Amino acid sequence: MDYQTESALSGGLKKIKVLIVDDSAIVRKIFSQELSRHEDIEVVGTAPDPYVAREKIVRLKPDVITLDIEMPRMDGLSFLRKLMKYFPVPAIIVSSLTPTNSEMAVEAMECGAVEVLAKPGGSYSVGDMSVQLLEKIRAAAQARLAPAIQSQRPTPQDEMSRDWSKALKTTTHKIIAMGASTGGTEALKAVLTQMPPTSPGIVVVQHMPPRFTTAFADRLNTLSEIEVREAKNGDTVLPGLALIAPGNYHMVLRRSGGKYFVEIKNGPLVCHQRPSVDVLFHSVAQHAGSNALGVIMTGMGKDGARGLLEMRQAGARTIAQDEASCVVYGMPKEAVKCGAVENVVSLGDIPRTVLRILTS
Repeated sequence: MDYQTESALSGGLKKIKVLIVDDSAIVRKIFSQELSRHEDIEVVGTAPDPYVAREKIVRLKPDVITLDIEMPRMDGLSFLRKLMKYFPVPAIIVSSLTPTNSEMAVEAMECGAVEVLAKPGGSYSVGDMSVQLLEKIRAAAQARLAPAIQSQRPTPQDEMSRDWSKALKTTTHKIIAMGASTGGTEALKAVLTQMPPTSPGIVVVQHMPPRFTTAFADRLNTLSEIEVREAKNGDTVLPGLALIAPGNYHMVLRRSGGKYFVEIKNGPLVCHQRPSVDVLFHSVAQHAGSNALGVIMTGMGKDGARGLLEMRQAGARTIAQDEASCVVYGMPKEAVKCGAVENVVSLGDIPRTVLRILTS
C-alpha cells in the first residue's frame, strides 16, 4: 500500500518521515528547508555522521533516509551495510560527482540503497536538485527492500545455455530494449548477467545521474558474459553488447540499412526524466518494429508505458516485471494498465521469457 492509498483510507495525509544524513551543515539546512515546503514530507531530523544517524534512526523511525557517501568517523557505504543488516530503511545515496564516489554509490545500491542522486556542485546550487530529491523520496517511501537486498546473480543452467545458442542463430536483426528506475540497478544486473555473448543487441535506460551511469555500466561489464558499456553517440548495436544511456542524455535507436546504432542527444525532460525510457522505446518502435522486444522493469512513475505501447502496436513483443518482484511497482503497472504488456513475469523469469519469445 502506498502513501496516497494510506492517506485516503485514514482520511488524512500520511507524511513521509525523512532523516537527512550529511556532514555538511549547509546541505542539511538546504535539504530540510526545501523538503519541508511539501505537505507530504516531514523532516524528522538530521545527522552529521553515521553514529548520530544510528541513534536517530532507532528513535525516530524514519520512512526514508538520505545518505552521503563521504562522511567522518564512518563512510556512508560501511554504515549502509550495517543499517541494512540490523535496521533496514529505504536509503537514497546523495553523492558528489567523482569517479570514486560514483563507484561507491553503485556499490551502495548493490547493498540495498534504492536511489542515487548527484550532490550540487556548490553549497547553494540546488536548482532542480530539490525536485529530483522530492521525487526520489516519494519513490523510496514505496520501496520494497527485499528484492534489492536478496538479488543475486543466477547461474544459467546448461539446458538454458543450449537453448540460447539454438535460438540466437536466427536473431541477427533483433533488438532488446529495457527501461527501469527505482530498484532497477539490481534488477538489470539480475537480467543482464544471464544474457549470453550471442544475445541480440540490448539498449537500456536506467534513471541515473551523469557519471553514475558510467560506473554502473563498468560494474555490469565485470559481472556479465556480454559486453556492457555506457553508450556514446553513433555506437553500433551489436549482438552480445548492452548499451546504457548516459545520465542526463536521451538515447534513441536509429537504423541505417541493416545496421542499428544509437544517437545520444539533449532535449527536454520527458516524464520528468533524462534519459527517458519513453524516448528510447518510441525510437525502437519506429526503427525496429517487429524485430524488437521491450522490457519494462521496477520504477516509480509512468516513463516507458506509452513507448512500450507504441512498440507493441508496431509488432514488438513486450514484457513487464511483476509486482511481487519489483522494488516499486509503478512503471510496469502503468504499462499494464494502458495495454502495452504481453507478458507479466517475475524478475527471475525475464531471461527465460526473452528466450521463449525469441524462439517462438
